Amino acid sequence: MGEQSNEEQADGGADALAARQALGDDQSAPLDEWSVAAQALIDEAKLAVGEQPDGELSVEQRIAQLEKLLAERTDDLQRLQAEYINYKRRVDRDRAVSKQHGVNSVVKELVPIVDAVAAAAEHEEMTAGFKAVAAEIDKLAVKLGLTSFAALGDEFDPNLHEALLQIPTADYPPMTIAQVIQRGYKLGEVTLRPARVAVAVTADE
Repeated sequence: MGEQSNEEQADGGADALAARQALGDDQSAPLDEWSVAAQALIDEAKLAVGEQPDGELSVEQRIAQLEKLLAERTDDLQRLQAEYINYKRRVDRDRAVSKQHGVNSVVKELVPIVDAVAAAAEHEEMTAGFKAVAAEIDKLAVKLGLTSFAALGDEFDPNLHEALLQIPTADYPPMTIAQVIQRGYKLGEVTLRPARVAVAVTADE
């Protein structure tokens, strides 16, 4: 019937896997292994049918045997698929975490520079050339997800603000920000640095 021996099929599966791994695609290696395993299961099913001597089993027995083998191999393939899906999720999660760690490191180094640029802008110490550089820095900060917070009149939030002093004033409602000493920064929803502020309190009459 032109059937291959078990050793030939095993060698073929191993050669296919080796060829795929030689390409250096680490991401596809687990998928290639499972593909080879799936093909081996199919070959096993073919051999199980082909190795039975003619006339030894009835048609009904052959059908029952094939149905049982199909159910077993379907379970195996479903398990392999579930393992691959879990593997893919882990890889995607680890890649996202690694990327975020890299962004966090860059942004933390960028915060003092953004502070210096903001201070220079407030004191009108920027030349035309420096303004262009400052604009690029601001653009990079926004692209990375860095945002500043704390403005005069904002309600004081101990989760976001660090109160350094109180200022008796009628210009702002009590327990709001009367002076921003140092801006706070967020990266997405994560607070990198709380804002340092002065809090308004009721002025003595």
